[in-house]
Amino acid sequence: MQPTFADFSVAPARVSNCGTAYEACHAGSSHLAMSAGARVTLEFEVDAEEEIGEATLKVTALVSKLGGSPGYAPVDLVVNEYPLVRGLTVPGGGDLPQDNVFAVPGRSLRPGTNTLEIRTADDARSMLWLYRVTLDSVYERGRSERAMAADAARNTVFAYTTERCEPFTSSWEPGPRLLFHVDRGEQSLPAQLGWRGADGAESAISFQSNMSDFHGHHRAADGTLAEFRGRIAGRWAFPEGTEDAHVHRFGTEEGWGGGWHSSGELRLLVDDGSGPVERVTWRDQRGNSGVAGLRIGPGGASSPADVTADASVVGASDEYVAAGEIAEHLLDSSQEKWLAGDARAWVEFRLERPVTLTSYTLTSANDFPQRDPRDWLLYGSTDGDRWTRLDSRAGEAFTRRFEARTFRITGAPAGPFTRYRLDIIGNGGADEIQLSGVRFAGVGPVDFSGYYQRYNEGPIGYRGTAVNAPPSLAAHADSAAEAGKAAEAARLAEEAEQAARLAEELDRAARSLAEAARSMGKMAAWVRDR
Repeated sequence: MQPTFADFSVAPARVSNCGTAYEACHAGSSHLAMSAGARVTLEFEVDAEEEIGEATLKVTALVSKLGGSPGYAPVDLVVNEYPLVRGLTVPGGGDLPQDNVFAVPGRSLRPGTNTLEIRTADDARSMLWLYRVTLDSVYERGRSERAMAADAARNTVFAYTTERCEPFTSSWEPGPRLLFHVDRGEQSLPAQLGWRGADGAESAISFQSNMSDFHGHHRAADGTLAEFRGRIAGRWAFPEGTEDAHVHRFGTEEGWGGGWHSSGELRLLVDDGSGPVERVTWRDQRGNSGVAGLRIGPGGASSPADVTADASVVGASDEYVAAGEIAEHLLDSSQEKWLAGDARAWVEFRLERPVTLTSYTLTSANDFPQRDPRDWLLYGSTDGDRWTRLDSRAGEAFTRRFEARTFRITGAPAGPFTRYRLDIIGNGGADEIQLSGVRFAGVGPVDFSGYYQRYNEGPIGYRGTAVNAPPSLAAHADSAAEAGKAAEAARLAEEAEQAARLAEELDRAARSLAEAARSMGKMAAWVRDR
């Protein structure tokens, strides 16, 4: 039997292997509200070849309050007209939703389409709040819940509108948008999140199980304390939603059994509008928790810096060697220049360590404004073969000699890269191109140290180093689309999606093997102790 669930804690409802229909119902903030005489119908499929001796039905629901009493909304559950239960009184009173579990006899099921009906009594005096329904073969109990959690965890980029309120007051003021993404590839949503900014400000929040809102506190850099709450404004599958944000990507290791073991990739993004963060803590809905204290390298994320000292020239399309007007002059502090004998030219640079550029500066040379670059492209690469376009300029102009102009790299941060190439494709009309200087500013590599703790286990070491995003087939698809090659773009986009899925599957497999190795290590230690 395929995983069968209907999750009414989100709108629209998230379903698998079933269709839904409602009567006398309306969507609440985190549930489906059923009034007197209401009906929810789920149609689900059973394979013709499958024989199910018994199934497990779980209905998560709550009865709303009726004034000062717990409320009254009896329920009937019917499977293919077979009365599974009549007049069920679900605990209520505005408390937490209750899990109600029932055995479904195999004789009540049939091959093909089956129908489950949830009916509230005509004399119900309060509302039944329906949260979730799952149905599994008794031998695969919990399969649908796991599938439902995995489906919910596919969209792991969250944005919230926020408000803050001084303690012991009721005056809520709008706050900055919160955008975050914390993903270890374990398909589990966060339950709690905390972070400390590089400016010293701290926040800690806890989420509703359906991620609809959060509540917590915020302490500003000056010590001012405030209540902190938010309402979801957007939710996406990574990397959607992160186009204008910097996502830290780490290759991680876990420390146990006397050594360090690879544990896949961790992606971290917390952006509350106040700048970069230096520590992130989290606990997921499975009870696992972790802490990552970020260490920023030279030219780090907390303060983009001039990294030109780490750069060298590795190639140029042309240079006037006889006159000493060579590309190496672009990186020194003199007013000597680089001259290329063509109306188009390029120069390639290498950095000693990976850097994500935030801006670059070009300085015009001593004479002939017609030689000044006007149109150019800037690319980044990790290997000198695959290049990512970072910036493009057209119609730029220098107003004087030795004028230094700085250009910011906008859009989603890309990199870090160790190679950068300036490709000048147009000038002021001369047959040569010249520049006196090039400088780079950016953020350096990041690593972290912390711990990770799985539910009901002790903490273990956890550390990671910054990694580049995988080579972007999607970027090549964009280039193909720009060139009008729609079919090629579609093919590359499909390859990018397949590559991403394969990477996730391999990452999960690696985690599973690491878990098995860790368990075997514990067993070996137990045997030795015996």
